[in-house]
Amino acid sequence: MNKPTYRASGVLMHLSSLPGDTGIGTMGRHAYAFVDYLYRARQTYWQILPVGPTGYGDSPYQSFSTFAGNPYFIDLELLAEEGFLSPDDYRHTDWGNDPTRVDYGTLYEKRHALFSVLQENFFRAVPADFVEFCSENAFWLDDYALFMAIKDVHGGAPFREWEDDIRTRQPEALCRWKQNCARRFQYHQMLQYFFFRQWAALKRYANDKGIRVIGDLPIYVAADSADVWAQPQQFCLDADGQPVEVAGCPPDAFSADGQLWGNPVYNWDFMRQTGYEWWLRRLRMSLRTYDVVRIDHFRGFESYYCIPYGAETAQEGVWRKGPGIELFHRVREELGDAPIIAEDLGYLTDEVHQLLADSGFPGMKVLQFAFDPWGESDYLPHRHVKNSVVYTGTHDNDTLLGWAQTAAQSDVDFAAQYLRAGGQEQVSEQMMIAAFASVADTCILTMQDILRLGGDARMNTPSTVGDNWQWRAADGAFTAQTEEFLRYNTELYRRGNRE
Repeated sequence: MNKPTYRASGVLMHLSSLPGDTGIGTMGRHAYAFVDYLYRARQTYWQILPVGPTGYGDSPYQSFSTFAGNPYFIDLELLAEEGFLSPDDYRHTDWGNDPTRVDYGTLYEKRHALFSVLQENFFRAVPADFVEFCSENAFWLDDYALFMAIKDVHGGAPFREWEDDIRTRQPEALCRWKQNCARRFQYHQMLQYFFFRQWAALKRYANDKGIRVIGDLPIYVAADSADVWAQPQQFCLDADGQPVEVAGCPPDAFSADGQLWGNPVYNWDFMRQTGYEWWLRRLRMSLRTYDVVRIDHFRGFESYYCIPYGAETAQEGVWRKGPGIELFHRVREELGDAPIIAEDLGYLTDEVHQLLADSGFPGMKVLQFAFDPWGESDYLPHRHVKNSVVYTGTHDNDTLLGWAQTAAQSDVDFAAQYLRAGGQEQVSEQMMIAAFASVADTCILTMQDILRLGGDARMNTPSTVGDNWQWRAADGAFTAQTEEFLRYNTELYRRGNRE
């Protein structure tokens, strides 16, 4: 990872989790205030989850596009300041009855109604740089805007349920649909323009404060996405465009059926023949959007688990070889020493360890996985290495307080003994301090743990649908006390010496 030459720390909190009164965290004043909070606390990193537009299940890891931004994060107050909306357009809107939870159903209904008003105002006086934005991003934006426009006409139905000619992208059908959906096509172009305009301003503000943004890149893309529709040759699909195999994880001690993600797997032979150009475009865009990119499920590049399409569980899957270090040699040739973090969690073989070593990327150490009293986990702080990023937990983990209340009592007792902690709250605090003290170059804490929140603030429970991705910080949650906790430990363990 192309990283600072000093020990650093940061905070993991998604944009959606920022406070505010318009239903979801946005790129407005609360985001800027959070950057100021990180700056005062002497943090170096703000880590977020994928920012792509979400669909069924609301997961940022199942997006309609690997390139696009989520329009929900567009800040309404900033639009009003520029004259594209009136405050009266949104001020009295009911965005849900709990400001600490995102109501995605309400957002879907009311944000797009509001964005229709925005479109009327926008095309009365189109900004001078809109055409330039569309031209510079045409390599992904044209397909995405048309995909979303056609999806809107079909009531949100997956593209595999569309008419055969447009599902298979026949040239005559593409021309006809683009003409018939011209207004909706422009609507989705406009939303991406505003997303990336607001994002660029926020990221510039953060960078000027010495805060670098870590973004998250899922290894796979959603089956119902502009990426699969526009470039089916990149994926293992049959003659009708259906996946031959889908991605997931095998059964393990945590899940007897394994995990069935449902994403189509890549046609790595085709990608190799094209010099991995699709991956290079994807990483180039991500490195333009973020300062550092965390690649999710890095072990899948060494070998990946495939499950027959239509299977009800992941039990029937097989392992297949991935591209290995060859892909990352191409990345280095084209993109140089890219600032990448490898999410090297899960079932790891000697070959996966070798791929990580050959790549030079820092891996991850998650403290919630460390405290098996009968094992010698690599996640225990005394076994950490410098070229790594230590986390107390990820978006898929419980909060530390939740973990201390629900984990095996033997694990909690060992953690308390190892960390020299007393009760459950002391275990969570001492685990954060252990992360700061770790030899790992980088330390990332989750905002829920800094706020001392319990399991009801958990971001995601894998293999479940319905209550995930909803947590938001309450207004006023980022107190001077939590800021001082970060600042004190950052300085004590020499993680805040900004260049």
